[in-house]
Amino acid sequence: MKKFILIPDSFKGTMSSKEICGIMKDSILKEFRDAEVVSVPVADGGEGSVDCFLTALKGKRVECTAKGPYFEEMKGFYGLIEGGKTAVIEMAAVAGLPLVEGCKNPLKTTTYGVGELILHAVKGGAKKIILGLGGSCTNDLGCGMASALGIEFFDDSNNKFIPTGESLSKIKKIDISNKAKELNGVQIVAMCDVDNLPYGKSGASYVFAAQKGADERAIEILDSGVKSGCNVIKECLGVDVETLKGGGAAGALGAGVVAFLGGQLKMGIDTVLETVGFEKMLENAHFVFTGEGKIDGQSLRGKVVIGVARASKKAGVPVIAVVGGAEGDMQKAYEEGVTAIFSINRMPEAFETARYKSQQNLAFAMDNLLKTLKINYK
Repeated sequence: MKKFILIPDSFKGTMSSKEICGIMKDSILKEFRDAEVVSVPVADGGEGSVDCFLTALKGKRVECTAKGPYFEEMKGFYGLIEGGKTAVIEMAAVAGLPLVEGCKNPLKTTTYGVGELILHAVKGGAKKIILGLGGSCTNDLGCGMASALGIEFFDDSNNKFIPTGESLSKIKKIDISNKAKELNGVQIVAMCDVDNLPYGKSGASYVFAAQKGADERAIEILDSGVKSGCNVIKECLGVDVETLKGGGAAGALGAGVVAFLGGQLKMGIDTVLETVGFEKMLENAHFVFTGEGKIDGQSLRGKVVIGVARASKKAGVPVIAVVGGAEGDMQKAYEEGVTAIFSINRMPEAFETARYKSQQNLAFAMDNLLKTLKINYK
């Protein structure tokens, strides 16, 4: 009996990783009817991350009331895995871009609800938080999150307030003495797939704020605020996040996780592989199928395909990457452990045309791949 592990990323704008796993599994079972198929859908820390973990580890979805991007009441959610010991939270659940469609303004949006989700999880007994940082509509350095967890911010008149992007420069003092005691001993890991610094031309505001609705003036205000906030963090908390790679993730929430919660930033795929026990999963496996919408030089910086390939190479298991497209020299991908790369597109079509055929094209590619593999296992 053959064992196949399916661990693809989503094809952005076309198929979720869970959907891809389903199509791949159907093709495998057509040719290898008695095969063992293990599906591990992957998300990058943004929308869908919780569901991916719950699918892979059969966890529990928890809903609770939390503040949305503009401090409005809304229904938030997170996942519990490992018997409730670990909570998986995607910040996009309460502070994601889709929640502000038509009213984007990173000067005023908040991560307060993210802190509420964390607090709800730890009060329920979670001892580890996996926090996905993708898809944010915020640029508040995680100060909203910190406020929800009892950390207090003061202006130059010693008035307490909850900072947003436009008021970060007003922070003059930070007091962590009332930080929620439930956080003591809790491990915080943030899934972070960018290496941007908190501020500067390659920082959170200049790189990401425009897509969140900021114009040039707003970007300058946001960047200046994040820089000022980082300086106060250093002065008051003794934590230097100014040169923290990944600190610019999610409107500098990455820096906030480290500064306010003592958390660590890890590549998303590394967090997934560790959490699902991928090393153990590889035992007795014959093939690993992975993939993403496009494999290129960016994929070599720790994205899903390469992360999976590196781990599988150590175990001597071949890795087949099924992708929407491949650009550039793939030699480095092969050196990292990718055995072969196949594009699903059958016709020379623009993405806007091909995207609507993705499911059929993936099924066609997989069917032919499996027919070829079967030749050697008659």
